[in-house]
Amino acid sequence: MIASHKLRKRDIYLNKLIAFQDTEPIKVVTGIRRCGKSSLLKLMAAHLRENGINDEQIIEINFESYEFIKMTSDDLYQYVKERSLPGKRMYLFFDELQRMAGWENTINAFRMDLDCDIYITGSNDYLLSSEYSTYLSGRCVEIKMLPLSFAEFIDFHGFTIQEVKSALGGTKKQAVDADGTHYELREIFDAYMRYGGMPGIADVGLEQDKALTLLDGIYSTVIVRNILEREKRRGQRQITDAILLKKIILFLADNIGRSVSVSSIGNTLVNEGLLDEGRRKTKPSTHTVQAYVNALLEAYFFYDIKRFDIKGKEFLRTLGKYYIVDIGLRNYLLGFRNRDSGHAIENVVYFELLCRGYDVAIGKIGTAEVDFIATKADEKLYVQVTESMESETVRARELAPLQKISDNYEKIVLSLNPGLDSSYEGIKSLNLIDWLLESK
Repeated sequence: MIASHKLRKRDIYLNKLIAFQDTEPIKVVTGIRRCGKSSLLKLMAAHLRENGINDEQIIEINFESYEFIKMTSDDLYQYVKERSLPGKRMYLFFDELQRMAGWENTINAFRMDLDCDIYITGSNDYLLSSEYSTYLSGRCVEIKMLPLSFAEFIDFHGFTIQEVKSALGGTKKQAVDADGTHYELREIFDAYMRYGGMPGIADVGLEQDKALTLLDGIYSTVIVRNILEREKRRGQRQITDAILLKKIILFLADNIGRSVSVSSIGNTLVNEGLLDEGRRKTKPSTHTVQAYVNALLEAYFFYDIKRFDIKGKEFLRTLGKYYIVDIGLRNYLLGFRNRDSGHAIENVVYFELLCRGYDVAIGKIGTAEVDFIATKADEKLYVQVTESMESETVRARELAPLQKISDNYEKIVLSLNPGLDSSYEGIKSLNLIDWLLESK
């Protein structure tokens, strides 16, 4: 089924923008290209209109539109000044603003000269979030946007969740489409694990060829515009080898959730013959590989996660792990096959925790490892992820690190097959799909 092109709600992000409405900081929405940043600005503008703000107080400019593509920073200042209403607060929405040279001076001028509330999207094509704080002198708040969570995926693809009678007695959840057809939630989850959470997938439908075309466009844009062209614009020549960049992407995509040393990536590429194309006789330096990895992190293509010593209560400099921003992009890169599904669902859990506002680290306790320590404010959650808890051997392996932790914070094991027991000495065994849908 193909969903309509209506503007779909992303409440978790819209509520963050609403929380900062009419506060001094400039609101900067960042994230990988095509994850929904432009739509979020439209949703925020619609919220303002619904709550009594007049159209004349809202100025929306998309700098990818031909109407504004040649606008200079002076032109922008005059455009906004001419439309500003005396004695009224103005709401300024700038999408793809970084296409315009000198934009940062104009934005700061608006802050000084107008009574205004400013919203910007940070498409990584032109300026990445790490540079915003420099240009805006720390006067901004960053809203980090991700592709669709599983709960959002269900909504975007036109499914609703209903309780139906279970053959075992009681009820169970099923997904129902607009035609009234019922699907097992596991079917929908498998589709999510196959196609990923890019919002555009909902427009083309859950068809492999169309999904691949969309993912190819996102990949090409991120790599060519976000990284290769951006390096040229900044006058830097670190990221010049497109083939090496792709090999590093493939390596990281194939090794999500595994401990990775940047210094070992070059060795692995050479040892496995991945760079032997008659071009390169020596392995790339660690410095070079680090520059390429950093570019991928800045483009929000991959996220890195550090280790935290639970007993020593400090972050460690030992090997970290990398996760890919969208599991559909991983399948596009490596092919649609059942590969390393344990690390794939771990990847989904990592981004779900980020989406719920947690800071996330890997936990180390002695020689054992906890997949994730998720913290925010006074809350802490220890999380293990595995495909199944039905095997006694797996249960022992997954529970052991959590059993070594002496504090009283919540400890859970997430799996697709949690087994019959819902708790082991206070450690909860939860169904992964049910946990992903908690927010619904």
